[in-house]
Amino acid sequence: MRDFFILDPKLLFYGFTIMFFANFGQTFFISLFNTEIRTFFNLTAGEFGLIYALGTLTSSLILVGFAKLIDHMDLRIYSFMISLGLAIACLSMYVEYESIIFLYFIIFGLRFFGQGSMSHAGVTTMARYFDVNRGKALSFASFGGQVGVMFLPIIVIKLLDIMDWRHVWLVASLTILVFFIPLLFLSLRKQSGRHARFKESIVQTTSSKKLTTREIVVHKNFYIYIPLSIAAPFIGTGLMFHQIFIITEKGWTVDMLANGYILLGIFSIIGLFIGGPVIDKFNTKKTVIFSLLPLSLAILVLIFFDSYLSMFIYLSLFGLNMGIGAPFIGSLWAELYNLESLGSVKALLSACSVFASALSPLAFGYVIDLGFGILTIAMISFIIIFISTLLSIIYKNS
Repeated sequence: MRDFFILDPKLLFYGFTIMFFANFGQTFFISLFNTEIRTFFNLTAGEFGLIYALGTLTSSLILVGFAKLIDHMDLRIYSFMISLGLAIACLSMYVEYESIIFLYFIIFGLRFFGQGSMSHAGVTTMARYFDVNRGKALSFASFGGQVGVMFLPIIVIKLLDIMDWRHVWLVASLTILVFFIPLLFLSLRKQSGRHARFKESIVQTTSSKKLTTREIVVHKNFYIYIPLSIAAPFIGTGLMFHQIFIITEKGWTVDMLANGYILLGIFSIIGLFIGGPVIDKFNTKKTVIFSLLPLSLAILVLIFFDSYLSMFIYLSLFGLNMGIGAPFIGSLWAELYNLESLGSVKALLSACSVFASALSPLAFGYVIDLGFGILTIAMISFIIIFISTLLSIIYKNS
């Protein structure tokens, strides 16, 4: 393990930090301001959900073409562009301009640059430049994201006690501009040499031809593994977006939820450090079929138990699934397609994940509006998990 960390510590630091700051565009972070945003813009829960879905859907459509630029641009320039974009989106939330169109563009910016582009850059970079240690590198980068999941909700709640909610977004923007961007250039200072070595390592590989988006989507593997890859983003985003409904139905409290995020973060980190070594030792296509098992158990807890303890168990299993899934899915697509085309492949995968995360708040929201409850949402989730896992089991040797 020590040899792994000294192999390229600056690139590992890049992966860790970019995944941490990508959290500013993730659902769990934005949903912490759900009430304040709806109050300021005079929106109902359904109206805000619609704007959120539209912004996220637009992000997923543009991401397909945009994120493949990582295959053609210097990583430093690409990372600077998307980081600056997220900083501007956070700063826009600070601006007191009451316009639904303006909110739509803010949500688009947060989702496109944060959840989409920065997460994609972190995962793609780790998968591309770390070969035999790919699983560990993906786990370490994802660890940065999970550290954010664990501590950012607590930090936000503390900041909301001493400042207006819009000022919290100003702080988020400034941390990107003042801290992350300078660290970004420091960690990628020798990127030209690193990329040259990568190009040399694949020049003799017969499969190193860059694939087009069309060549990727006509391949059978894409349709076998895309359901498994986007099942967790769909289910997880839907459950997280409607977490207030869930805790109300269960009789839990918001304070409990905030404390539960600590366990979610801890178990996601445990999942990362389980998943990474497993990937490096075994064939990912054969082991990825177990990646949704913790999420299945979490949903079972949600159905059958209502105690305070069960909430912490539910969030722990939820976090474990997040941790295990990140390196598994990241490594899977590196095995399925050649590394030269990894940016394009991951761009398409990220777009599908973002698209899925846009649909679930709407879908689960309509289920709630129609008078159905947690049981119906859970059954929909189980069907998705069953079908996506079954496809991977049937075709795992293809």
